[in-house]
Amino acid sequence: MEQNIFGKKGWTPELMKSQKGKTFLITGATSGTGFEAAKILASKGAKVVMLNRNPKKSEDSIAAIKKELSNNVDVSFIRVDLAEQASVRKAAEEVLKKETRIDALMCNGAIAQVPTQKLTVDGWESQMGVNHYGHFTLQALLYPLIEKSKGRIVTVGSMGYDMGIKSIKFDDMNWDKDYTGNNAYSQSKLAQIMSIYELQDRLEKAGKTDVKAYACHPGSSRTSLINTSGSLMMRIIFSLMKLSPLTQSAEKGSYPELMCATEQDLDQKGFYGPTGRSNWTGPVGAHKLEPHAKDKAVAEKLWELSEKETGMTWNF
Repeated sequence: MEQNIFGKKGWTPELMKSQKGKTFLITGATSGTGFEAAKILASKGAKVVMLNRNPKKSEDSIAAIKKELSNNVDVSFIRVDLAEQASVRKAAEEVLKKETRIDALMCNGAIAQVPTQKLTVDGWESQMGVNHYGHFTLQALLYPLIEKSKGRIVTVGSMGYDMGIKSIKFDDMNWDKDYTGNNAYSQSKLAQIMSIYELQDRLEKAGKTDVKAYACHPGSSRTSLINTSGSLMMRIIFSLMKLSPLTQSAEKGSYPELMCATEQDLDQKGFYGPTGRSNWTGPVGAHKLEPHAKDKAVAEKLWELSEKETGMTWNF
């Protein structure tokens, strides 16, 4: 186990300084870790822009934050459906019209354990389409403003990256032959994580040292993620897990992405999350990332495929 630079308690929001004057964008912020991250950032004086699919839930979430904190907090939302590239492009255009800075883009939104194969309107397996391609396009479109702001890109992965086939199934990206919700989810999360480290390499090669990119995960947190998209069996299993000490609150699950979005001089090469048993719960800090997540040849091939599939070219 790596020594936690933040001590026995690990990183907590108590270590976060005032974020007044800074702007944070968070995908999937109507509930769970995204909502908790938005609330904590707002409590520190930040401007928070939620990027959510459901307007009603967004309005309710903003009202809940204002009720708990103050009507004066600066929290808003822009609609985006990560499953639709046209929606992602429209949302990015709206962000660039309204915002003058992005201190961190926090790619928190996700779907998980989709029981049967579903394709997005763009023709991709749904979990890959939402979790990876949706965020890949959003990151690329917002990169110029992130660079101008000397900001960060934070990808919220999952320990699911270390399950499934532990690689990218380039010959059958949509899992037409042997789909399972777990394998497809694991691949999407691995793709997200691999892309962040590949982005780091490409930024370094281009001499773009002002932009930082981080990968983290929330551990096993009590959120509605599985209930939103998982099968009945997965929902039952996770409901039982929520009653055990193997899970933690959604608030604690938000700590890794908050740390990556705000902590000064944090090493980009680290992989951040809970450091307790199986990295499901425990103090937040850096911990081991399995070698397959940094397979350079696979990461480069995935990046090139992602640019081709989305039609996005990053302007470094």
